[in-house]
Amino acid sequence: MRVLSVASEAYPIIKTGGLADVAGALPAALAPHGATLTTLLPGYPSVVQSLGAGEVIHTYKSLLGVKARLVRHSDAVIDLIVLDAPALFAREGGPYSDPTGSEWPDNWQRFAALGRAAADLAGGLVPSLDFDLVHAHDWQAATAPVYLRHGNAKAQKTPSILTIHNLAFQGRYGPEIFKGLDLPQAAFHIDGIEYYGGVGFLKGGLQCATAITTVSPSYAQEIRLAEFGMGLEGMINARAASVRGIVNGIDTQVWNPATDRHLNSHYSAGKLGDRAGNRAALKSLFGLTASRGPLFCVVSRLTWQKGIDILVDLFDDIVAMGGQLAILGAGDAALEAATVAASGRHSGHIGVRIGYDEALSHLLQGGSDAIIVPSRFEPCGLTQLYGLRYGCIPVVARTGGLADTVIDANEAALCAGVATGFQFDEVTHDSLRHALRRAVTTFNQRKDWKSLQKNAMKADFSWARSGLRYAQLYKELL
Repeated sequence: MRVLSVASEAYPIIKTGGLADVAGALPAALAPHGATLTTLLPGYPSVVQSLGAGEVIHTYKSLLGVKARLVRHSDAVIDLIVLDAPALFAREGGPYSDPTGSEWPDNWQRFAALGRAAADLAGGLVPSLDFDLVHAHDWQAATAPVYLRHGNAKAQKTPSILTIHNLAFQGRYGPEIFKGLDLPQAAFHIDGIEYYGGVGFLKGGLQCATAITTVSPSYAQEIRLAEFGMGLEGMINARAASVRGIVNGIDTQVWNPATDRHLNSHYSAGKLGDRAGNRAALKSLFGLTASRGPLFCVVSRLTWQKGIDILVDLFDDIVAMGGQLAILGAGDAALEAATVAASGRHSGHIGVRIGYDEALSHLLQGGSDAIIVPSRFEPCGLTQLYGLRYGCIPVVARTGGLADTVIDANEAALCAGVATGFQFDEVTHDSLRHALRRAVTTFNQRKDWKSLQKNAMKADFSWARSGLRYAQLYKELL
């Protein structure tokens, strides 16, 4: 099976979040199951610079009004096609926003061009490349199924999958941009890309894709409800037979506490005492004092969705319980300020790093006792999976992929020896406070805590099972 995977980022080439980890891991995960993936990426400056010269396989005189090239980079490890369109991507700033953090005003054109290039490739644009299926990720690639539907005969026959990583981000624009999409007028319809009088990239992709997947089974059910459907629940319910939930995996080679180059001390489930070196390094980096209580960490966007506004109000409680907290993240200015203020108020007990640091995120998992993930909704979540892998016990809201991947340490689960973390219902101060108190109490019961760590580290969240499920879906569609 020859699959064209279309994404706005893919680790280790370009990453801003979990989407990159998934898009980067899928080729290796599917290879054992008879699927060869080629990944189509935008030609951001960092991508072009890191990959260097490749093979130009096609030149567009005009792709949605700009000059562009498709450049292939292929070796034994990776097979990439980069959409090199300087007018769209050669600029300072991030993949989606300018240096001030404001969204690029031409994002509609940038990512529509990505979808159009994907459909062109599936339609036989490059004779030496033949694709059986297109797998698009999130709103940035969601126009690919739309362009397939309105492409040539070969494109129209090519099945497509759209994976929703987060339904909250939809790519919605005014009707005035439609004329720049180079789509027939028929596409501007309720059964196409039209959405409440404007243009909806994700909505169009969901309407046109052959199959839809979400990144956890629970999230696949949640998005059928108004509470989580973000206005698209009606359409998703109408297409319910085409929706599957496949939980994300993690790269167990990159995330391996026995070999991780970002850790001060390597360890395994049988040598948990060796985590102490990482804990000491973390405390030094975050300016934390010696303590007998648990060291909690947060590795997250500091936003309402992630429940950080609730957690901020409990900083004093965490310290009063005997806990400490190390925070790595960025997001809403008010929440950033609140976390920094808390670190000043509780010097030696709360430490904060604003921003993102890949190496530090590994050390936080390898040295903290527990990771707090109080998301109001979470399609899958990867930080709790990294926590399980590293024996950093997750404290999570019972939603989406968090509910699917963490087994609550209630009395029955502890007695049965299967518990791996702490879940709580409803993202409220009382619910989260109770979960944190349970974690502190269990931490002080060293036998139970060690059992939690060992259970967590035995859990298999590699891509083996999830890769097989994607491969089975590919085969079904073909």
